[in-house]
Amino acid sequence: MEGTNPVNKKLAAALSGGAVLVLALSGCGGDDNEKLDAWAKQVCDAVQPQAKKITTANAAIQKETSDNSTPEDVQKADAQAFQDMSDAYKAIGAAVQKAGAPDVENGEKKQQNAVKELNSISSSYASLKKQVDALDTKDQAKFADGLKNIATELDKLSKSGSDALKELEEGDVGTAMAKQASCKSASASASATKS
Repeated sequence: MEGTNPVNKKLAAALSGGAVLVLALSGCGGDDNEKLDAWAKQVCDAVQPQAKKITTANAAIQKETSDNSTPEDVQKADAQAFQDMSDAYKAIGAAVQKAGAPDVENGEKKQQNAVKELNSISSSYASLKKQVDALDTKDQAKFADGLKNIATELDKLSKSGSDALKELEEGDVGTAMAKQASCKSASASASATKS
């Protein structure tokens, strides 16, 4: 059993970095723009339930990693969590697509970049689920190694994924999103997970 837990903790730490990708919604000041506010409300309202799903998936992994869980339990929990996260990011991408371009300069380009990125993150989590499913739970050492590789990929995913989202959320868009109650609560639940 030795060696699995530290790896699991690394997995959990890497995962919580990824969970806040889309939820770093902040901003201050800026003019009132009804069109943009309506856009932000539509996106934030759609993001909130998905943010909860991501937070719950993250918590499930944290729980399995803090217990002295069997490899089978860890595999099952991780696979389900990755599937949920894949679904959640896909749904957020669909919501941003459906909302249309925000009423700002280069809004369409920013929107399309964000959608592309969210779909790519979704695919990455789907791929991680397949990798977890394929791990050999009968062999502790192999299982721990497999988890280590997944943790490394998760780490990359959490670091690499936020550029287009940052771009989407900068300036007036970020300000409009920060005003929405649903974005505030989504962001708060993600920050709580990260600690």
